[in-house]
Amino acid sequence: MTFSICVRESYENDDGETHQRYGVAVTTRLAGVGTLCPFANEHGAVATQSFVNVDLGRKGVSYLADGLAVEDALESLLNADEGRAMRQLHGVDSEGTFVFSGEECKDWFGHIEGENYTVAGNLLTGESVIEAVAETYEQTKDDEKPLAVRLADALEAGQDEGGDKRTDLPVQSAAIRIERTEELSITPYYDDLRVDATETPIADLHDTIELATESFEASLERYEDAYDEDDDAGM
Repeated sequence: MTFSICVRESYENDDGETHQRYGVAVTTRLAGVGTLCPFANEHGAVATQSFVNVDLGRKGVSYLADGLAVEDALESLLNADEGRAMRQLHGVDSEGTFVFSGEECKDWFGHIEGENYTVAGNLLTGESVIEAVAETYEQTKDDEKPLAVRLADALEAGQDEGGDKRTDLPVQSAAIRIERTEELSITPYYDDLRVDATETPIADLHDTIELATESFEASLERYEDAYDEDDDAGM
């Protein structure tokens, strides 16, 4: 019912320090996917889907924070899950990737494991959906656009290829979650966004990112002194 992408990127901040950012983006033909599937912290990103088990995502990123490698963390969770055959679970951490699709997921289902990213989907119109997601991310990963925009672009490419095949379900949702190893005084509002119920999830996600970016930049411009004095100012 879903397709998603998890990524890890290295970047250099204004002080010349190298950091990591982790992102996960997902869309489905049901409402509220952002509450169920995408998980991230400063140690990695995880997506859980197909007869979703939310604990796989919650515990997955918690295990990464405890120092487990993503492969060990997610495989151990799957081994303890009686519904393993119906799950899709994938993610990235500081060094590796992991992706799993159980044999009882609904067609079409499958996954891709690339360099520093993973893509998975089920109940799709075909393999070309996740191929389009992966290809678009590959083509844009060196762009200067924010990761949130590039992840939305990747979802859009998959949607354009047919996406979720249940066209009789018009209500859809999408979500993006991004975390960094860098400690920012103010986290960009567009790094954690959801469109919970709409018939045009990707277009609405792009609009939400654009509006969140405008809001973020305007608040910095107008209330910079307040932010300097109190990190929680204006919240």
